Amino acid sequence: MFDAAALPSHQRVKGRALARLEAGRLRDLRQEGSAKVMLPRVFGRAPEVVFLNTAGGITGGDRLDYALEVASGDAVGTTQTAERLYRSHGPAGQVTTTLTLGPGAKLAWLPQELILFEGGRLERRLEVEMAEDAELILLETLVLGRAAMGERLSDLALHDWREVRRGGRPAMVEAVRIGPEDLASHSPAGLNGAVAVATLSCIAADAEDRLGRVRAALPSDVRAAASAWDGRLSVRFMAPQAYPLRRAVARVAQVLTGAALPRVWQI
Repeated sequence: MFDAAALPSHQRVKGRALARLEAGRLRDLRQEGSAKVMLPRVFGRAPEVVFLNTAGGITGGDRLDYALEVASGDAVGTTQTAERLYRSHGPAGQVTTTLTLGPGAKLAWLPQELILFEGGRLERRLEVEMAEDAELILLETLVLGRAAMGERLSDLALHDWREVRRGGRPAMVEAVRIGPEDLASHSPAGLNGAVAVATLSCIAADAEDRLGRVRAALPSDVRAAASAWDGRLSVRFMAPQAYPLRRAVARVAQVLTGAALPRVWQI
């Protein structure tokens, strides 16, 4: 019988990275461990803040904390590449992301995909605190396995919590939990055979006004739907392959933001 406790202990990844912007200027930057943050030079567009994990992935016992504060002005946040969750024989990895938007601030949080490998264990939490008149574009994308290798996941434990508070009140709360039973199910209420899923949200005073443009941009080769109410617009994507979904998400994200994707995205 397999005994995880009998395995030798391994060095675990720990990292923290924080960036604070005000009126398009960097006011604070801190980083330690494997969590890093970069601000590539851009011209004629909102500043881009790029987070990365130099460990090359996440596994059991790893802990990463990212924080981005936009006190005023516009900004774009993203990740250098797709993150990878590898097999764990012990505890879950942990990733926490904290976003803060001051009065009138605008943030497009557009991280690249999280690719989930067989046997992965992850507890992930994203928390946003935004002013009443701030604007947030929020993207989360999950890819289940590596299609190029014919991988189909059967063992996974993902606990994903996403919470947005606007003016001190809850504006969005989503709890995502994927386990072996979900991977095996083909129910229309679940993954229904999809291996790539994404949620793209807009929380802004004019969110409902953008719904028509977003629906016009929805793809025909990916299952997608959009709705809007009470200052929030949400788009859901599901696909049997990762690249068509990535392409569809990129198209709709550009409609929502009215700007090009971050330069680190390769479409």
